[in-house]
Amino acid sequence: MTISEVELKPCFLTPKRVQPEYPLLVYLPGMDGTGQLLRSQTAGLETGFDVRSLALPRKDLNTWDVLTKSVLDLIDAELEKSSHRSVYLCGESFGGCLAMKVAIQAPHLFKRTILINPASSFRLRPWLSWASQLTYLVPSELYDVGALGLLPFLASLPRISRSDRHELLKTMRSVPAETVLWRLSLLREFEVDEEKLSRLTQPVLLIAGGSDRLLPSVTEVKRIGNILPNNKIVVLPECGHACLLEQDINLYEILKDNDFLENNADISTGLEVRG
Repeated sequence: MTISEVELKPCFLTPKRVQPEYPLLVYLPGMDGTGQLLRSQTAGLETGFDVRSLALPRKDLNTWDVLTKSVLDLIDAELEKSSHRSVYLCGESFGGCLAMKVAIQAPHLFKRTILINPASSFRLRPWLSWASQLTYLVPSELYDVGALGLLPFLASLPRISRSDRHELLKTMRSVPAETVLWRLSLLREFEVDEEKLSRLTQPVLLIAGGSDRLLPSVTEVKRIGNILPNNKIVVLPECGHACLLEQDINLYEILKDNDFLENNADISTGLEVRG
């Protein structure tokens, strides 16, 4: 997918290895919307998945409903090529909110769901919600400075490589101020039908960074866990909000360690599975 195509409409980024015989894993990214920050996890995930990462245009100002439909349309297009395979849905931060919307819209579609530091807790941080409403007063040329100041809240910096720190900052700076404001407003207004959420029967893995300084993610995954009938909570004690960038975090290994891989995902690695 070219940059110009990404700028026109939401799309899936496809890694170099396309593996239609494997379960499809769809990753919905955080506030940046680029999908690029999953790259440190892609090699591990490709052990047992055909990975797709959602990329939103930098100037995308769509509602939750429109974003939800876009994701479902993209997944349907993937399944037209190879319909007889499982779909794993994975949402991080802002993408965790979107994943909940997508899951309740098409509960039959997903074999398993993974929510990582879901930003549905945004309103539980009154100062953050209040500050986000004032950001329209900040001149756009100061956004670079603001992004730099936000880094320690977004990530446990000592646990992230220098190159990934630069990539995170570059990605944050690539999103226009207008888009940041719009996505913050979506988070302030985010609501999900808890009754529909409680009807999701597929396994859900709820992952939270125990050292998340941006959002109360541990509290939030416990709250969501009380709604979902079939869930498991994993707290990563040392991890911050952008935990997938941290050097010792391997999402595929987390899924494996928590029995979150189907047999066919294990078998697809080409390894013998012993009982």
